[in-house]
Amino acid sequence: MKAADLKLSIITALIVTSYMTFIIVAVNIGFVSDFIFMWVRSWIIAFFIATPSIHLIAPYIKEKTNKKKP
Repeated sequence: MKAADLKLSIITALIVTSYMTFIIVAVNIGFVSDFIFMWVRSWIIAFFIATPSIHLIAPYIKEKTNKKKP
């Protein structure tokens, strides 16, 4: 495991989960008084699920997409 790969996984998960959870919470609940709390809670859960998922799945996808077809 390279440090650069781990950094990329963390940054990707940070960016994607932050805007996706923001949009999903805004659409489903709206901008209520405790919107920030609900968004941060959702973001933390998504981030801790997405980071290892990205780190484990991305190399597999990269390998499969880089294979040359006969």
